[in-house]
Amino acid sequence: MARPFAPGQRIPIDLLLRAYATGVFPMAESADDPEVFWVQPKLRGVIPLDDFHVPRSLAKVIRRGTFEIRLDHDFAGVIAGCAASREGRLSTWINGPIREAYAELYARGHCHTVEAWRNGALVGGLYGITLGRAFFGESMFSYERDASKVCLVHLVDHLKRQGFVLLDTQFTTDHLVKFGAIDVPRRKYEQMLAEALKGKPARFLAE
Repeated sequence: MARPFAPGQRIPIDLLLRAYATGVFPMAESADDPEVFWVQPKLRGVIPLDDFHVPRSLAKVIRRGTFEIRLDHDFAGVIAGCAASREGRLSTWINGPIREAYAELYARGHCHTVEAWRNGALVGGLYGITLGRAFFGESMFSYERDASKVCLVHLVDHLKRQGFVLLDTQFTTDHLVKFGAIDVPRRKYEQMLAEALKGKPARFLAE
């Protein structure tokens, strides 16, 4: 990992997209740290779309229709929720330069959100980057129980319908493993990424 940017320096958007295309992504030590470093894990977390698993208890929540799901409706609210400190997570890696860069990616159509709404309020969501037929999941949050999990289920269904072939989670966690996330070695991941970048790009939003 290296720190190519001085404190407060903007991340060049074209460079950021090229980084994703080679399996590299940015992080910060904390939300208050103005510096950014590049990460290229030896083991990469992915969720195989055809082996996605929905826990039985979550399936019941989805059938009840507890949340209204929206796409790309409130990017600012989603990234604010992902960056906020809360019980069990006092700080995140989403700092000022990263928030600014992903807002620009959203404006260019490369960053997307899946959002859970209830009673007119945003209560959970996730966001990620799209390139080719790959979706690079960045972060998720919940203000209400199961909200982000429902968003993840909707994301996987949506990616499959839209023709995506790779769901990158960067790392695996106990939480993601329950849904089928696995670690793949860097060389294998690079092969998967190269395949996902071939051919006609998938569209996250229908025209």
